Amino acid sequence: MNYSKENISLLIDICHRLYSKGFVTATDGNVSARLGNGNFLTTRTAINKGMVTAEDLVEVDKEGKPITSHLTPSTELGMHLYIYSQRPDVNAVVHAHPPYATGFATARQPLTECLFPEVIVGLGAIPLAEYSTPSTEEVARSLKPYVKKADAILLANHGVVTYGKDLYDAYFKMEKVEHAAHITFVARMLGGERLLSPEDIEKLRAISQQSYGKDFSSKIACESGDVTGESSIPTPTDEEIRELVKRMLSGG
Repeated sequence: MNYSKENISLLIDICHRLYSKGFVTATDGNVSARLGNGNFLTTRTAINKGMVTAEDLVEVDKEGKPITSHLTPSTELGMHLYIYSQRPDVNAVVHAHPPYATGFATARQPLTECLFPEVIVGLGAIPLAEYSTPSTEEVARSLKPYVKKADAILLANHGVVTYGKDLYDAYFKMEKVEHAAHITFVARMLGGERLLSPEDIEKLRAISQQSYGKDFSSKIACESGDVTGESSIPTPTDEEIRELVKRMLSGG
Protein backbone atom coordinates (compact mmCIF):
# COMPACT_ATOMS: atom_id res chain seq x y z
CA MET A 1 0.00 0.00 0.00
CA ASN A 2 1.35 3.43 -0.90
CA TYR A 3 -1.43 5.43 0.73
CA SER A 4 -1.29 6.95 4.19
CA LYS A 5 -2.87 5.67 7.38
CA GLU A 6 -4.81 8.94 7.49
CA ASN A 7 -6.46 8.22 4.13
CA ILE A 8 -7.37 4.73 5.32
CA SER A 9 -8.82 5.80 8.66
CA LEU A 10 -10.81 8.68 7.16
CA LEU A 11 -12.31 6.58 4.41
CA ILE A 12 -13.27 3.85 6.88
CA ASP A 13 -14.82 6.45 9.20
CA ILE A 14 -16.94 7.87 6.36
CA CYS A 15 -18.16 4.40 5.41
CA HIS A 16 -19.18 3.67 8.99
CA ARG A 17 -20.94 7.05 9.28
CA LEU A 18 -22.96 6.35 6.12
CA TYR A 19 -24.16 3.04 7.50
CA SER A 20 -24.89 4.29 11.02
CA LYS A 21 -26.92 7.18 9.58
CA GLY A 22 -29.01 4.82 7.48
CA PHE A 23 -27.77 6.40 4.27
CA VAL A 24 -26.93 2.93 2.91
CA THR A 25 -28.08 -0.63 3.57
CA ALA A 26 -26.69 -4.07 2.78
CA THR A 27 -23.75 -3.55 0.39
CA ASP A 28 -25.00 -0.28 -1.13
CA GLY A 29 -22.93 2.87 -1.60
CA ASN A 30 -19.30 3.63 -2.30
CA VAL A 31 -16.62 6.11 -1.26
CA SER A 32 -13.35 7.18 -2.85
CA ALA A 33 -10.49 9.61 -2.33
CA ARG A 34 -7.82 11.07 -4.60
CA LEU A 35 -4.28 10.11 -3.60
CA GLY A 36 -1.15 12.19 -3.82
CA ASN A 37 0.35 9.89 -6.45
CA GLY A 38 -2.52 10.51 -8.88
CA ASN A 39 -4.32 7.25 -8.12
CA PHE A 40 -7.50 6.74 -6.11
CA LEU A 41 -8.46 4.80 -3.01
CA THR A 42 -11.92 3.28 -3.01
CA THR A 43 -14.13 0.70 -1.37
CA ARG A 44 -14.29 -2.76 -2.87
CA THR A 45 -17.48 -4.13 -4.35
CA ALA A 46 -20.03 -6.08 -2.29
CA ILE A 47 -19.08 -4.88 1.19
CA ASN A 48 -21.39 -3.53 3.89
CA LYS A 49 -20.16 -0.02 4.65
CA GLY A 50 -20.63 -0.57 8.36
CA MET A 51 -18.15 -3.44 8.19
CA VAL A 52 -15.42 -1.83 6.06
CA THR A 53 -11.83 -2.34 7.23
CA ALA A 54 -8.47 -1.47 5.68
CA GLU A 55 -8.51 -4.82 3.90
CA ASP A 56 -11.62 -3.74 2.00
CA LEU A 57 -9.96 -0.76 0.32
CA VAL A 58 -8.33 -0.90 -3.07
CA GLU A 59 -6.06 1.53 -4.91
CA VAL A 60 -6.82 2.07 -8.58
CA ASP A 61 -5.23 4.10 -11.36
CA LYS A 62 -6.98 6.75 -13.48
CA GLU A 63 -8.55 4.04 -15.63
CA GLY A 64 -9.86 2.17 -12.60
CA LYS A 65 -7.36 -0.69 -12.76
CA PRO A 66 -6.43 -2.12 -9.32
CA ILE A 67 -2.81 -1.38 -8.39
CA THR A 68 -1.97 -3.13 -5.16
CA SER A 69 -4.79 -5.57 -4.50
CA HIS A 70 -6.64 -8.54 -5.93
CA LEU A 71 -9.90 -6.95 -4.80
CA THR A 72 -12.48 -5.67 -7.26
CA PRO A 73 -13.34 -1.98 -6.79
CA SER A 74 -16.92 -0.76 -6.56
CA THR A 75 -18.93 -1.19 -9.74
CA GLU A 76 -19.80 2.53 -9.47
CA LEU A 77 -16.14 3.53 -9.73
CA GLY A 78 -16.67 4.91 -13.23
CA MET A 79 -18.94 7.62 -11.83
CA HIS A 80 -16.25 8.62 -9.33
CA LEU A 81 -13.51 8.71 -11.97
CA TYR A 82 -15.65 10.86 -14.25
CA ILE A 83 -16.21 13.40 -11.48
CA TYR A 84 -12.48 13.52 -10.71
CA SER A 85 -11.68 14.02 -14.40
CA GLN A 86 -14.04 16.99 -14.60
CA ARG A 87 -13.21 18.56 -11.25
CA PRO A 88 -9.49 18.83 -10.39
CA ASP A 89 -10.54 20.59 -7.16
CA VAL A 90 -12.37 17.47 -5.97
CA ASN A 91 -10.46 15.01 -3.78
CA ALA A 92 -13.29 12.79 -2.51
CA VAL A 93 -16.58 11.37 -3.75
CA VAL A 94 -19.43 9.80 -1.77
CA HIS A 95 -22.36 7.89 -3.25
CA ALA A 96 -25.26 6.75 -1.07
CA HIS A 97 -29.02 6.22 -0.89
CA PRO A 98 -30.26 8.44 1.97
CA PRO A 99 -34.04 7.81 2.23
CA TYR A 100 -35.53 11.29 1.89
CA ALA A 101 -33.15 12.54 -0.79
CA THR A 102 -33.48 9.27 -2.68
CA GLY A 103 -37.25 9.62 -2.35
CA PHE A 104 -37.04 12.95 -4.16
CA ALA A 105 -34.75 11.38 -6.75
CA THR A 106 -37.21 8.53 -7.25
CA ALA A 107 -40.09 11.00 -7.57
CA ARG A 108 -37.80 12.82 -10.02
CA GLN A 109 -38.03 16.09 -8.14
CA PRO A 110 -34.81 18.13 -7.83
CA LEU A 111 -34.02 20.14 -4.72
CA THR A 112 -33.53 23.38 -6.58
CA GLU A 113 -35.73 25.82 -4.67
CA CYS A 114 -34.36 28.66 -2.51
CA LEU A 115 -35.36 27.36 0.92
CA PHE A 116 -32.40 27.06 3.31
CA PRO A 117 -29.64 29.66 3.58
CA GLU A 118 -27.11 27.01 4.66
CA VAL A 119 -27.84 24.90 1.59
CA ILE A 120 -27.82 27.88 -0.76
CA VAL A 121 -24.45 29.05 0.54
CA GLY A 122 -22.88 25.61 0.86
CA LEU A 123 -24.28 23.80 -2.16
CA GLY A 124 -26.50 25.98 -4.31
CA ALA A 125 -29.30 24.17 -6.10
CA ILE A 126 -29.23 20.37 -6.00
CA PRO A 127 -30.11 19.22 -9.54
CA LEU A 128 -31.54 15.93 -10.71
CA ALA A 129 -29.60 13.88 -13.26
CA GLU A 130 -31.61 11.85 -15.75
CA TYR A 131 -32.02 8.17 -15.00
CA SER A 132 -29.11 6.02 -16.12
CA THR A 133 -28.39 2.36 -15.54
CA PRO A 134 -26.13 2.09 -12.47
CA SER A 135 -22.53 0.98 -13.05
CA THR A 136 -22.61 1.93 -16.75
CA GLU A 137 -21.14 4.75 -18.82
CA GLU A 138 -24.64 6.23 -18.96
CA VAL A 139 -24.11 7.60 -15.45
CA ALA A 140 -21.27 9.89 -16.53
CA ARG A 141 -23.38 11.24 -19.39
CA SER A 142 -26.23 11.99 -16.98
CA LEU A 143 -23.89 13.98 -14.72
CA LYS A 144 -22.31 16.02 -17.50
CA PRO A 145 -24.78 18.95 -17.47
CA TYR A 146 -24.23 19.58 -13.75
CA VAL A 147 -20.90 18.23 -12.56
CA LYS A 148 -18.90 21.45 -12.95
CA LYS A 149 -21.39 23.74 -11.20
CA ALA A 150 -22.84 21.44 -8.53
CA ASP A 151 -21.27 19.59 -5.60
CA ALA A 152 -24.30 17.38 -4.99
CA ILE A 153 -26.51 15.68 -7.56
CA LEU A 154 -29.65 13.58 -7.18
CA LEU A 155 -29.55 10.49 -9.39
CA ALA A 156 -33.02 9.68 -10.72
CA ASN A 157 -34.37 6.44 -9.20
CA HIS A 158 -30.93 5.74 -7.77
CA GLY A 159 -29.58 7.94 -4.99
CA VAL A 160 -27.22 10.85 -4.41
CA VAL A 161 -23.61 11.64 -5.20
CA THR A 162 -21.65 14.37 -3.41
CA TYR A 163 -18.04 15.45 -3.74
CA GLY A 164 -15.63 17.93 -2.21
CA LYS A 165 -12.15 19.02 -1.25
CA ASP A 166 -11.70 16.09 1.16
CA LEU A 167 -13.58 13.10 2.55
CA TYR A 168 -15.34 14.95 5.34
CA ASP A 169 -16.36 17.77 3.01
CA ALA A 170 -17.91 15.27 0.59
CA TYR A 171 -19.63 13.39 3.41
CA PHE A 172 -21.01 16.47 5.15
CA LYS A 173 -22.54 17.54 1.84
CA MET A 174 -24.36 14.21 1.78
CA GLU A 175 -25.70 14.95 5.27
CA LYS A 176 -26.77 18.41 4.12
CA VAL A 177 -28.63 17.03 1.10
CA GLU A 178 -30.54 14.52 3.21
CA HIS A 179 -31.36 17.14 5.83
CA ALA A 180 -32.68 19.51 3.16
CA ALA A 181 -34.79 16.74 1.61
CA HIS A 182 -36.23 15.76 4.99
CA ILE A 183 -37.17 19.34 5.88
CA THR A 184 -38.69 19.90 2.43
CA PHE A 185 -40.77 16.75 2.85
CA VAL A 186 -42.04 17.91 6.25
CA ALA A 187 -42.83 21.38 4.88
CA ARG A 188 -44.93 19.87 2.12
CA MET A 189 -46.83 17.78 4.64
CA LEU A 190 -47.62 21.04 6.44
CA GLY A 191 -49.05 22.71 3.36
CA GLY A 192 -46.06 23.59 1.25
CA GLU A 193 -42.69 25.27 1.51
CA ARG A 194 -42.29 29.05 1.21
CA LEU A 195 -39.48 30.18 -1.04
CA LEU A 196 -36.99 32.91 -0.26
CA SER A 197 -37.40 35.95 -2.49
CA PRO A 198 -34.77 37.33 -4.90
CA GLU A 199 -34.19 40.10 -2.36
CA ASP A 200 -33.56 37.51 0.35
CA ILE A 201 -31.04 35.76 -1.88
CA GLU A 202 -29.21 38.99 -2.66
CA LYS A 203 -28.91 39.83 1.05
CA LEU A 204 -27.67 36.30 1.70
CA ARG A 205 -25.09 36.61 -1.08
CA ALA A 206 -23.76 39.88 0.38
CA ILE A 207 -23.45 38.61 3.96
CA SER A 208 -21.96 35.34 2.75
CA GLN A 209 -19.18 37.20 0.99
CA GLN A 210 -18.60 39.68 3.80
CA SER A 211 -18.73 37.29 6.75
CA TYR A 212 -17.51 33.98 5.32
CA GLY A 213 -15.69 34.88 2.12
CA LYS A 214 -18.00 32.55 0.19
CA ASP A 215 -19.39 33.41 -3.22
CA PHE A 216 -22.02 30.92 -4.36
CA SER A 217 -22.62 32.65 -7.70
CA SER A 218 -20.56 29.96 -9.46
CA LYS A 219 -23.03 27.27 -8.37
CA ILE A 220 -26.33 26.44 -10.03
CA ALA A 221 -28.74 29.14 -8.89
CA CYS A 222 -31.71 28.09 -6.81
CA GLU A 223 -35.27 28.97 -7.83
CA SER A 224 -36.60 31.86 -5.76
CA GLY A 225 -40.16 32.96 -5.09
CA ASP A 226 -41.84 36.35 -5.19
CA VAL A 227 -41.68 38.88 -2.37
CA THR A 228 -44.68 37.35 -0.63
CA GLY A 229 -42.89 34.04 -0.24
CA GLU A 230 -45.66 32.02 -1.85
CA SER A 231 -45.62 28.27 -1.63
CA SER A 232 -44.05 26.49 -4.59
CA ILE A 233 -46.92 23.99 -4.60
CA PRO A 234 -50.67 24.44 -4.14
CA THR A 235 -51.89 24.07 -0.56
CA PRO A 236 -54.38 21.17 -0.38
CA THR A 237 -57.89 21.91 0.82
CA ASP A 238 -59.36 20.24 3.90
CA GLU A 239 -61.53 18.11 1.64
CA GLU A 240 -58.52 16.98 -0.39
CA ILE A 241 -56.66 16.05 2.79
CA ARG A 242 -59.64 14.04 4.08
CA GLU A 243 -59.93 12.22 0.76
CA LEU A 244 -56.22 11.41 0.78
CA VAL A 245 -56.46 9.99 4.30
CA LYS A 246 -59.45 7.86 3.27
CA ARG A 247 -57.49 6.39 0.35
CA MET A 248 -54.51 5.66 2.56
CA LEU A 249 -56.64 3.90 5.18
CA SER A 250 -58.51 1.87 2.56
CA GLY A 251 -55.30 0.77 0.89
CA GLY A 252 -56.30 2.53 -2.33
